[in-house]
Amino acid sequence: MRDITGILKSMPTVQEALANLQRTTESPLLVKLGTLFTAAGYELSLVGGPVRDAFLGRETNDLDFTTSATPDEILAVLKGHVDAHWDIGRDFGTIGARIGDTAVEITTYRADQYDADSRKPHVAFGKDLNDDLFRRDFTVNAMALRLPEGVFVDPFNGLQDLVDGIIRTPGKPEDSFSDDPLRMMRAARFASQLGFLIQDETFSAMKAMADRIQIISAERIQVELSKLLLGANPREGLEALVDSGLAELVIPELPALKLEIDEHHHHKDVYQHTLTVVEQAIDYEKDYQLHNDLVLRLAALFHDIGKPSTRKLESGGGVTFYHHDVVGAKLATKRLRELKFDNDTIKAVSRLIELHLRFFGYSDQPWSDSAIRRYVRDADDQLFRLHALTRADVTTRNQRKADRLSHAYDDLEERIAKLQEEEELNAIRPDLSGEQIMELLNITPGPDVGAAYRFLMELRLDEGPLGEDIAKSRLLAWWQSR
Repeated sequence: MRDITGILKSMPTVQEALANLQRTTESPLLVKLGTLFTAAGYELSLVGGPVRDAFLGRETNDLDFTTSATPDEILAVLKGHVDAHWDIGRDFGTIGARIGDTAVEITTYRADQYDADSRKPHVAFGKDLNDDLFRRDFTVNAMALRLPEGVFVDPFNGLQDLVDGIIRTPGKPEDSFSDDPLRMMRAARFASQLGFLIQDETFSAMKAMADRIQIISAERIQVELSKLLLGANPREGLEALVDSGLAELVIPELPALKLEIDEHHHHKDVYQHTLTVVEQAIDYEKDYQLHNDLVLRLAALFHDIGKPSTRKLESGGGVTFYHHDVVGAKLATKRLRELKFDNDTIKAVSRLIELHLRFFGYSDQPWSDSAIRRYVRDADDQLFRLHALTRADVTTRNQRKADRLSHAYDDLEERIAKLQEEEELNAIRPDLSGEQIMELLNITPGPDVGAAYRFLMELRLDEGPLGEDIAKSRLLAWWQSR
């Protein structure tokens, strides 16, 4: 499916990975917890993500443990040895605790079972570490470290898969995905986060079972999609979603960008263009003091989703997508609401999509100061993201055109900076407040105040700061003309 030669070159050898893990076992916290549980007659192991990340030499703030102790027994062991504990996940066998500045989760060995149409498992506790590891999503997350002795447990060759850059289920992928269909999206997410290749058998099961994702709640899908987009290689994850058929069910707007191209009407591949824009937007994050910016990445992903419904084939062989920015903003709002994103995120993404074409008129003819003020006003607190998205949207292979657009946007940013310095564009307001308007016109709160305020705002945008005296004179003239 994908070339991972570069990824494999950067992976540690088995010996290097084990050395990284050995450094983790020396942690006083791990020794302390392991000793407490062993003294009480129970098994305790560090498991999953922390073990995987230790092999990769990555810092991790989440420490997950698995144990033979039941939730009540976990609490009894921890009592008097932790700074705080909570049992919000008790029904699923999980007890949380804080030791100093470190939060940990300790879960009883699991041996869950799922009904064919259920989103939730019948929780069943197990007694064996290997059985617990077998029920985990992928082999790279099915490794453990027995504590306090530091014995490495890897019954499904997860370490070799980690070194090889492979995503594979411990058992049959059909069984794993039937148990928890969200694992199919998680495979795509790990492709993004780790840059790994999904094993052929595992990917085939994703394609065959994609429909089962429909029993998963929108909230859980949203979390996985967000993590995928915030990964280091989102193109890998997005391609896995599309190629497996999962995207058709969770973000159908993405595969819909694969517009049919015939011999008479030519346009760029909108799907591939979108994936490139996502990558380029990430590259621009650092230029605008943005870091792992989900809003920007969502806007890049959805910026052209209005094109399929606005495409028009012209008689001369061209293709147009008039108003795809406005249509796309509405479609993105609908999709993000269905995925249960918060209102602030939805509003910001929609605004960026609505504005993402605004700049391209500037490249033909420089704007007036009034137009620049309106650009800044309309972008509001999304201005830096709009800068990044607009620049990322240039994917032409025509270097001359790309250079022209880049220089034009450089010029626009310079003019914005100049006006911001002169006029405080970041806080554009009329020269008179609402109270001053009411006092000058001798009116009470109501529609007339709003109309007067909008008149003054238009003056401010068109002509810049006027000062109170001129603003009062212009307002009175406007009021009398009404």
